[in-house]
Amino acid sequence: MSESRQFLARAAAKARNDQHFNQLSKAIASYDSMVRQTRSRQFQNWAQARALAATIKDDVLARLPELLEQFEQNMLAAGGKVFWAETAEDARSYVLALAQKHQAKRVVKSKSMVTEEIGLNEHLEQHGVEVWESDLGELIVQLEREKPYHIVTPAMHKSKAEISRLFHDKLHAPLTEDAEELTLVARRHLREVYLSSTLGVTGANFLVADLGAVVVTENEGNARLTMACPPVHVVIAGLEKILPRLSDLSLFLPLLATSGTGQELTSYNSIVLGPRHAHESDGPAEMHVILLDNGRSALYQQAAFREILRCIRCGACLNACPVYRTIGGHAYNATYQGPIGAVIMPHYNGFGKYQHLAYASSLCGACSDVCPVQIDIHHLLLKNRRTAVERRAQPWFWRAAMRLYAWVMADAARLQRVRHWLVRLWPWQRLWRRPAEQLPPLSPKSFRELWREHGSQP
Repeated sequence: MSESRQFLARAAAKARNDQHFNQLSKAIASYDSMVRQTRSRQFQNWAQARALAATIKDDVLARLPELLEQFEQNMLAAGGKVFWAETAEDARSYVLALAQKHQAKRVVKSKSMVTEEIGLNEHLEQHGVEVWESDLGELIVQLEREKPYHIVTPAMHKSKAEISRLFHDKLHAPLTEDAEELTLVARRHLREVYLSSTLGVTGANFLVADLGAVVVTENEGNARLTMACPPVHVVIAGLEKILPRLSDLSLFLPLLATSGTGQELTSYNSIVLGPRHAHESDGPAEMHVILLDNGRSALYQQAAFREILRCIRCGACLNACPVYRTIGGHAYNATYQGPIGAVIMPHYNGFGKYQHLAYASSLCGACSDVCPVQIDIHHLLLKNRRTAVERRAQPWFWRAAMRLYAWVMADAARLQRVRHWLVRLWPWQRLWRRPAEQLPPLSPKSFRELWREHGSQP
């Protein structure tokens, strides 16, 4: 079965699941309330803040090669190492080589969607290196052997009862639905992981060019321990994460926190300037930054799609999307779900497999309205649909059906003849429709006939 048909089957199953719908609705309603309150309290003019952020990111894209080289020079001067990874395989191989060089048996990792994008955990585990997620939500889905459900809140779909049962089965913890107790279970488990890991892997929310700094934001302190405890710190970041100046963080940190979780600022904001220096008492002895391309340069070279590289991965478009709010994250079977995923996944992983995601949208524009960097997401989805047609990436049956549709609709008389046939054949539709489907009856009269009856000519 094709990926698009599997997507439709998964989406239909999720849409009919009332428990899943209620849990997702409750989580997003809480998010919506927090974002509205924080946005009005923190920003005097939200529209101006978005416009300024978009302008800064457009400047970044206009000078992207220059800023990346500036970041590299400053990171090297601070004692770090920089590796340019053209593909996911390049990035995976570099991390594995580091693990083998340091004879690492265990790696601890903080939340990072780009490591999900390149399949880092699976690659390391295939070569005998144990990987532990340190973010609470990521740890939950890892123990459940699932993929993240949401790019910001990976375990949004789990109830406290489900997490309690999971920790009981996997970590031998007593059953409890007390959130603080569940957090302490994960904390006790991870303490030993931090101390016994040779490599700590993180992503980066931003890379600051004029300092050569890596910026990581989080709410649990786990990323800070992942960076500081193991002797080797590895950062994997997409090319688009760059910001020109340290001062730009004064806008982007609150913008990301507000749109991502409804906070004024995340609890921990780390600005990392290379590995441990001689006068410092702790921190990693080595620091490696992997600048990942993996399809971003191809996007950058397409003027029509370049603006998508302004994305700061806040997840606001997922929470606003009526499709995501109905089917949730796992139905997409993609690293990046929702509207942002529907735009970038075909470019990163192929139109042949993911072109159908552009149709998982009502094109209502809610995603564009909430985007903190003013990306015109729903029009990019239309462009993806056009690109899929131009590349003939859709199934032959779909292309044939669209040609037939265009042929019928091109002639009014032809359309009327087809409509008459459909009215005659309509009683037989029960032979091919699914049992749960209730198709509305066809009107006995066409729009043209109704118009004439009311005394006007079309």
